[in-house]
Amino acid sequence: MYKIRGNDVETLEPATFSELGMSENDIEELLRLNISMLHDEEESLLVVGKQVRNEKQGRSDLTAVDQNGNIVLIEIKRDRRDIEHRKEAFEFQAIRYAASYATIKDPDELVEKVYTPYLANYYKKEGQGDLTYSELGARKLTEFLVENGSEQTFNLKQRIMLVASDFDEQTLSAVAWLNSNGVEISCLKLIPYQIDGSTYIYVDKLLPIMDYGDYYVNISVKSGGLQLPTSKKKDISRRSLPKIDKLLEWGAVHDGDILKARGREEEGVLLPNGKIRSNGEEVSLQSWLQGIFGWSSVQTYHFTIHKESGKSLGEIRAAFMEQLEKESIIKE
Repeated sequence: MYKIRGNDVETLEPATFSELGMSENDIEELLRLNISMLHDEEESLLVVGKQVRNEKQGRSDLTAVDQNGNIVLIEIKRDRRDIEHRKEAFEFQAIRYAASYATIKDPDELVEKVYTPYLANYYKKEGQGDLTYSELGARKLTEFLVENGSEQTFNLKQRIMLVASDFDEQTLSAVAWLNSNGVEISCLKLIPYQIDGSTYIYVDKLLPIMDYGDYYVNISVKSGGLQLPTSKKKDISRRSLPKIDKLLEWGAVHDGDILKARGREEEGVLLPNGKIRSNGEEVSLQSWLQGIFGWSSVQTYHFTIHKESGKSLGEIRAAFMEQLEKESIIKE
């Protein structure tokens, strides 16, 4: 990372969480409250557990459920030194915990063993009537699975996310091998920087490396007409899918359009900066959806509906990109 002052460039060296005085628990809590730091807007996650003990007294850091019904185990280490000085390999520890989650047969069991204790510790029940934490957990998890269409795929797979400010080569090599053999495990670097008295965190996904089928064409429109990248699809990642600012620039949606939350009554007005105004507040689409659904993160482009057309932003985006690609082929 570089800091630019005029024509002068200053290299900014990353800090470590230990240098910043942050414990592993501090990072856990940061991610628990801001889990969307670990993925893009194309995913939904519901955090259901923190520091969950298994029968062997091992404790997993964070537990979540994704939009496909997979249980997601998130294991955190502060710095590379913490990984290298463990007696047990970082990835092996996570695999053992994930194996214990594979024994969970249905949502009720997850609610009983994991989600209910989590809600009792971290959730305030205001506005939930006389529901017990168990009843509340069952309601919230069922709603999440139904809204995402994953009732029938609950816990068919488990995913692992390893998070640290840096990784040693042995861990990365082991994770790459595990991915190549069908174990869904990722490594994400949270790199802290201290700049002018404030702390910034850069998130870098190291593994897995995406397959060609996971890549999309990044289409852009400029004043001279349509421009498609000259490289092949495999050179452009899922994260380059156009966001709301690009949809506005293209004219696929417009300032002043009314947006609704899928299946809900809440709606708001799309603003020229890509945010939404609802109930007198200006917020990002992700924050707006989180407030409505009560999930840790929400698939923004699936759950935001364009009121006039009745289509989701994802459907509008896909149709617009397909049309642009057809036009480019005709011009060629």
